[in-house]
Amino acid sequence: MRVLVTGAAGYIGYAVGRRLAAAGHDVDGLVRRDGRLPDGVRPVRGDLLAPDGLPRGPYDGVCHLAALTRVRESFDRPLRYFTANVQGTVNLLEAVETERLVFGSTAAVYGTPERQPIPESEGTAPSSPYGASKLAAEQAVRYHARTGAAGAVVLRTFNVAGSVDGRVDPDETRLIPKALAVAAGRAAHLDVNGDGLAVREYLHVDDLAAAYVLALEAARPGEDRVYNVGSGSGAAVHEVVAAVEEATGRPVPVRRRPARPEAPVLLCDAAAIRADLGWRPERSALPEIIAGSWSALTCADG
Repeated sequence: MRVLVTGAAGYIGYAVGRRLAAAGHDVDGLVRRDGRLPDGVRPVRGDLLAPDGLPRGPYDGVCHLAALTRVRESFDRPLRYFTANVQGTVNLLEAVETERLVFGSTAAVYGTPERQPIPESEGTAPSSPYGASKLAAEQAVRYHARTGAAGAVVLRTFNVAGSVDGRVDPDETRLIPKALAVAAGRAAHLDVNGDGLAVREYLHVDDLAAAYVLALEAARPGEDRVYNVGSGSGAAVHEVVAAVEEATGRPVPVRRRPARPEAPVLLCDAAAIRADLGWRPERSALPEIIAGSWSALTCADG
């Protein structure tokens, strides 16, 4: 298939383009500026907020990964998040002709439900502008698919981590990248809110990329599906810190901060994508995620 990947130079977009090219697809990577792309992915310049300059296709498939993603930042700049995540998605749907679309969404659309692990049947109740913007974009994608214009698959991810091709997760607002930065001496300490007992799960970025390939190949015009994508295996903050210290052989000093309102546990029920698409995480054990990320970080540093 001829496939367009938006956000192709980003952390997840790079991994998805890499997997698509390895699977034999003909891949264009949409970028706003220069950025490293995987082997086999052609750069195409464009901006989702300037739709007149977007490639028109036709494409057999689109993987839409360009978005703003920081929850806390979204409270300070909610309009920016709705513009980028909702208007950018609408512009893409209007401008680019395609039969199949895979949309990268987030578990933030669920808010903080009591039921754990979270299935797709859980009601959506986003508690941040980021989550609300992604839910609105999901709805645009799904209603567009129901016109018969395309087949759509929405992938809701939880916490993505790990490294491919020596690329590190650049977002040090996330736990694993920040803990590794502290171990590397690039930061003095790790701020932890509360007691460090909050449990989250982690999915290797390459396992997520494999889900995109399967979802794209499964999309059918006129249909829309939603799948959670996650490992289902949780770790508390203090367990992640201990795993980083073990993998790196270096201390990770922790500075305790006041507790914030947050869910004590957020875990993914990925039974549906396992059953329907045969997807399985293969690289998402926490030690492997951390070891690969540490290797990439230390190689990048020198």
